[in-house]
Amino acid sequence: MTPRLRPGYTFRMTTTTSGTPTPPAESPGIVSSLNETRLFPPSAAFTTAANVSDPGVYERAAADPQAFWAEWAGKLDWISPWRTVCEWTPPHAKWFVGGKLNISANCLDRHITSARRNKAAIIFEGEPGDSRVLTYQDLWREVNQFAGALKGLGIRKGDRVTIYLPMIPEAAIAMLACARIGAIHTVVFGGFSGDSLRERINDSGSRLLITADGGWRRGNVVPLKQAADEALANNSCPTIENVVVVNRAGDPRHVPMTEDRDHWWHRLLEHAPRLTAPEVMDAEDPLYILYTSGSTGKPKGILHTSGGYLTQALATTQWTFDLKDEDVYWCTADVGWVTGHSYVVYGPLAAGATVLMYEGAPDWPQRDRFWQIIEKYGVSVFYTAPTAIRAFMKWGTEHLEKHDLSSLRLLGSVGEPINPEAWMWYHRHVGGENCPIVDTWWQTETGSHMITPLPGIVATKPGSATRPFPGIAADVVDEAGESVPPGGGGFLVLRKPWPGMLRTIWQDDDRYQKTYWSKFGDKNLYFAGDGARRDENGYFWLLGRVDDVMLVAGHNISTMEVESALVDHPSVAEAAVIGRTHEIKGQAVAAFVTVKEGIRQTSELAGELKDHVAKKLGVICRPDDILFSAELPKTRSGKIMRRLLRDIAEGRALGDTTTLADPSVVAGLKEKYESSEG
Repeated sequence: MTPRLRPGYTFRMTTTTSGTPTPPAESPGIVSSLNETRLFPPSAAFTTAANVSDPGVYERAAADPQAFWAEWAGKLDWISPWRTVCEWTPPHAKWFVGGKLNISANCLDRHITSARRNKAAIIFEGEPGDSRVLTYQDLWREVNQFAGALKGLGIRKGDRVTIYLPMIPEAAIAMLACARIGAIHTVVFGGFSGDSLRERINDSGSRLLITADGGWRRGNVVPLKQAADEALANNSCPTIENVVVVNRAGDPRHVPMTEDRDHWWHRLLEHAPRLTAPEVMDAEDPLYILYTSGSTGKPKGILHTSGGYLTQALATTQWTFDLKDEDVYWCTADVGWVTGHSYVVYGPLAAGATVLMYEGAPDWPQRDRFWQIIEKYGVSVFYTAPTAIRAFMKWGTEHLEKHDLSSLRLLGSVGEPINPEAWMWYHRHVGGENCPIVDTWWQTETGSHMITPLPGIVATKPGSATRPFPGIAADVVDEAGESVPPGGGGFLVLRKPWPGMLRTIWQDDDRYQKTYWSKFGDKNLYFAGDGARRDENGYFWLLGRVDDVMLVAGHNISTMEVESALVDHPSVAEAAVIGRTHEIKGQAVAAFVTVKEGIRQTSELAGELKDHVAKKLGVICRPDDILFSAELPKTRSGKIMRRLLRDIAEGRALGDTTTLADPSVVAGLKEKYESSEG
């Protein structure tokens, strides 16, 4: 996993054919010399049958991107046609202006009038081993009924609905039901705490919360209803009027329910109408808000709209994954993240795919659970994160060798850059050296894939996301916003609007403009926050983040959020958090903590602080390391020098310490950290 970068840093990495990186060094700018020479072209048989076999698609899309995207939009069902493909008033874009459609109808209604009516839409397996199959007809029926139930609770077009569920079919049903009636959904990952849930409910102003009594994870029940009740306690979410609860994990008689507020999902459906007409939605009407960590600490409510988002989700699903009608497609992401939105629900269902959903952990009850599922259901397209791949590597190939994985024909990677060693392991041991790998770069903000190989025409390189998707104008630029020559490193930007792009940050357009569009002045470049290099073949190599957001197991986590959670503990006076390299998660959270006078620095307190962060923000934010320090390295103006803390945690030579108020603090911290590691 490549280190995350900050402006003014250099990332130098030379990768030999064995995939061994040399340590990073520092100097002005962002530079990389990645010399990966291995090339893996698709087989002739794969190309012949591929959805895209003509390399000319890149040139044609570049010549007229609006025509390219309009052709894809034409594959959707529109209630009224658009009059303009794109209106671009930087930094705001509108796509398919004047067009009317309904997202739910495009994912369901059009399929039930075709041969897909009785095709499996969702194959679900729960961690305990229970399973369900929902055909397109089944899914359409359940979405209609739940949409009617929502309307019966007073939810209307434009209202916000928060969804806090495990990875079960009801999560997709809830999303599609909201889309059917024009409500704006905001899905909160089930691993987040009640505090995080409360913050997102209040920012979005949601009127209704959908949750479950619990969900399964490593043989235990995650108490979602309990966390939801904590979030709503003492009227701390005043906009919430109703809570809908799915009975997933236990006896409903033992689940506390608040009278007149809480409603069982299954009871609502008993009285809901069988049909709910899809709301007529403008192409630019909001579809969902999804919160992602921000460098200021407050999560950003990324707003996606309807027509452009679904157009790009459909296009990338069909072309990136070379999706066929007979495929069994498995994206392992949770719907609490954008990957679950675009590549579990909206893109695949718009394409009429058969989607596998799995609720639990990849190592429960044994470390071969994923491979057992692939064999059991004949999965042919498998899309997962480098975090998972590195864990599989660590566990060993004996778990794969128990199972027949010959149904696989294409593999994907998502969430963070994949290092060449993990890529090659994936290629050899999971794909049997027969499956193309699509390494995809995109973001919550972009909505869909932006840089990815088209598997029928692009030869892949281990560790590279290769080329921008047709119709996407990506570039690597210097500090002035000018393109850097091949081989040089710089900042990854997008030069032109794209259909699936975020439209703003919910209720904070000024932050939207400053965060994404201000770095290069009036050049109107979208700054992705990543460092990148483009090689002589035009392939893109992602070098890591340039901000203070950690990438832990494929999830962006704000250092400020974790620091705020630590300081919230009564024993803590100050905290500084950084991400250090971790062989499985990519980065792990490391915290340097100063306690209040009279507080003993004990291992018990360190454990208590880790648990405190997990309770405040969710277990994914739990620090791996807590190091107590009487002082933190600060500049004379009082700014904590997190760069030096990263150097300490990574075991690197310390950078410039001349601006510190007390340089001896760093030396003491370095000695203490090294002794704690030993």
